[in-house]
Amino acid sequence: MAERADAARPSAESPPAAPRRSSGVPVLRGGVRLRTLVLIRWGAVAGQAFTAAVVHWGLGFGMPVLAVGGTIALSALLNLTVSIGRPASARIDDREAAVFLAFDILQLAVLLYLTGGLTNPFSLLLLAPVAIGATILSLASNVALTLVTIASIALLGVFYQPLPWRGPPPNLPDIYQVGVWAGLSLTTLLITLYGWRLAEEARQMADALAAAQAALAREQQLSALGALAAAAAHELGSPLSTIAVVAKEMQREIELDDPLREDVELLAAESDRCRAILARLSNDPAGDVSDSYTLVPLPALIEAAAQNYAREEIDIAFESGPAGPGVPATAPIQIRSPEIMQGIGNIVQNAVSFARREVRVATRWTTEWSEVEVVDDGPGFSEALLDELGTPFISTRQGQGGHMGLGVFIAKTLLERTGANVTFGNRSAPGGGAAVSVRWPNPVFKAT
Repeated sequence: MAERADAARPSAESPPAAPRRSSGVPVLRGGVRLRTLVLIRWGAVAGQAFTAAVVHWGLGFGMPVLAVGGTIALSALLNLTVSIGRPASARIDDREAAVFLAFDILQLAVLLYLTGGLTNPFSLLLLAPVAIGATILSLASNVALTLVTIASIALLGVFYQPLPWRGPPPNLPDIYQVGVWAGLSLTTLLITLYGWRLAEEARQMADALAAAQAALAREQQLSALGALAAAAAHELGSPLSTIAVVAKEMQREIELDDPLREDVELLAAESDRCRAILARLSNDPAGDVSDSYTLVPLPALIEAAAQNYAREEIDIAFESGPAGPGVPATAPIQIRSPEIMQGIGNIVQNAVSFARREVRVATRWTTEWSEVEVVDDGPGFSEALLDELGTPFISTRQGQGGHMGLGVFIAKTLLERTGANVTFGNRSAPGGGAAVSVRWPNPVFKAT
């Protein structure tokens, strides 16, 4: 795991980078680019202006030109204001899009009020914003937009200026106007219902496909890493056995008071540890189910995962406790899974490798989350590579000393398989240092 930090650690002379943590910014559901709605409105403004000009000057029908022109100009002015105030490539959220389309409905309703109400054949244009909203808005916003449209249709059936016409406008029967009102209202409801339902199914299918592709990509990477680990265990078995035999011979031949005896014993112990690690990599992890389904308190699990990486010259301090008032004092329980043991162990090993004097492992919890933070007093992560952490084969020492830049990817992937969110950052305290946070949602307490 030492190469995990190499992927982003600067040299000792580099100043510590500023704190940086990823924030959970929600993805805008049904978000649409501002440019799209602006262009649609410009098309509506151009069509309204052209139609009004043809009706008044081309056909010679009388209409309140100033009122109609002012209403169209208001829509154009608002479009200019929105275009100048924000970049056209920006995506607007659900509520902003609903307000945007609601204004279009009200503006069109004012134009229809000035030009005959529901007797105007262009009253069908009231359905256009509803159809657009059905594909991009949430259910609540669609309901609100539908109510605004139906209310506008109802008011236009009662209140309106005479239809522009040569001479007296045609006197349409009341039953016809009621039929137009009913038809427009029902069509609005149907467009909203069917359009939103189809768009929602398409969104769900796209989300499911994206999730499946992401899971498949992760599993393919893990499978490749598993094959690599098995091949490494196989290839390293013979030379490591030779090293172990030589170390044992040296232990037998060296004198008890020889100053190199301590180093020889350490070499033998580390070779035995390497053989145990390779044996564990070669075994089928599915066969070890005794520890995988043992529920233990989270602080005890973290200490068990970190204990194998302690060094005499580096102090590992463990802290645990609730993160605020009204939180159970008893720690949450967690499954003792190989993913957590290996992932947390790798993070602690990495911190110990780059720490100057101390590594602090803090376990905190609330009723909504449990978190483990590993902090060291080393040089910290390189700011330039923080965004790339979690990508395989990213290491500043790749190709040197056997470092392949897979540490971050392995640790992050293993912990994310347990439902955790892993973030990397740097301490803001004097002296700097790296800070790695692992957070699980919805902790389970023994009482529950």
